Amino acid sequence: MVSMKEIAKKCHVSVASVSKALNGYSDISEETRKFILKTASEMGYFPNSSARTLKTKKSYNLGVMFVDESASGLTHDYFNHVLESFKRTAESRGYDITFTSGNISGQKLSYYEHCRYRGVDGVVIACVDFYADEVQELIRSEIPVVTIDHVFDGNIAVVSNNSQGMEDLVTYIYNQGHRKIAYIHGDNNTSVTKIRLSSFYRTMQRMGQEVPDRYIKEIPYRDADKAAMATAELLDLADPPTCILYPDDYSAIGGINEIRDRGLHIPEDISIAGYDGIALAKILDPKLTTLCQDTASIGRIAAEKLIDLIENPKVTLIDRFTVDGTLYKGASVKELH
Repeated sequence: MVSMKEIAKKCHVSVASVSKALNGYSDISEETRKFILKTASEMGYFPNSSARTLKTKKSYNLGVMFVDESASGLTHDYFNHVLESFKRTAESRGYDITFTSGNISGQKLSYYEHCRYRGVDGVVIACVDFYADEVQELIRSEIPVVTIDHVFDGNIAVVSNNSQGMEDLVTYIYNQGHRKIAYIHGDNNTSVTKIRLSSFYRTMQRMGQEVPDRYIKEIPYRDADKAAMATAELLDLADPPTCILYPDDYSAIGGINEIRDRGLHIPEDISIAGYDGIALAKILDPKLTTLCQDTASIGRIAAEKLIDLIENPKVTLIDRFTVDGTLYKGASVKELH
C-alpha cells in the first residue's frame, strides 16, 4: 500500500503537505493540492477512512436532511439540483454525504439521534417542516448545521432571493401590460411562501394595483392536479385574470392542461408564469416565463459554509447568504396593448 511518505518523496514536498492535501485543509495552495492529489491517484493511494477518523476525530461525512412531503424524493426539480451541487462541492473537499431520515432498520430515531448514530460532522437541512420539534432539537444541538431556504437565529442559512425574484417576475408581467394578475401560491406555512406572497402584494401596490382576494389561491407545491383545479376557479370568475402565477414550474403544467382542455391558448387567451426555472420550462411550447433559481450556487455555498463551520468554527461567519435568481422571459406572457 502506498504511504504518504512515498507520495511526499515523489512530489518533493513534506509529509505534512501531503496530509493537508489529502485531508482537504485550506492552508495549502490549490495548485500544490491538485498536484499532490493527482500524483497520489497515479500511485494508487487509497486513504483508510477509519484511520483518518481516529487521527482527526472527524468522520468526513455530512448529513443531509431532506424530507419531501410530496414524495417526489430526489426527482424534486429544484432540490435535486441544489443537492447535486452540494454533493459535488462536498466531495471536492474530501467529504461524503449521508441522508438522515430518523429510521435505522425499522427503529425510529430522532433526527439528532440519527446524526449522532451516523457520526456526521455536520448537517444541511432542506425541504422539511422547520418548526417540527425534531428539527428544533437538531438546530439547538452541538452539531454544525446549515439550513437552505429557512433562517434560524444563530445559524448559517443559504436562501434564494425570493423577494427580489417575485418582484422581478411581477414587474415584467406588469410591464407587458397586465393589470389583472392572479397568484396561486404554495403552502402558506413556509417562509418561502410568506416572502413571495408579501413581495407579490408589495410590488402590485407599488404599481398602484389592488389585488382582489378571489385572485389568490393556495395549493401544495408541485401539485399539478390542485393547480388545475385552482386555474379552473380563476377562469370561471366573471372577471378572470389576464395572467396567472404558479408556485412552481411543475404546478404550472397542471394549469396548462386545464387551459388547453378548455380550448384556450397560451398566451393568446391567457398568460401564465411559473417559478424555479426547471429544464422543462424551456422546452414547453410556448416556453414558460419563470424565475430561474441559481441552484448550483445555493448548493455550493451551503457545502462550503458547512465545511467551514466544521473545520474553522471560531472564525466562520454566522450569517444569511442570499442567492439571486434570473428572470427567464420565455413566451407565455402576452404583451397587452
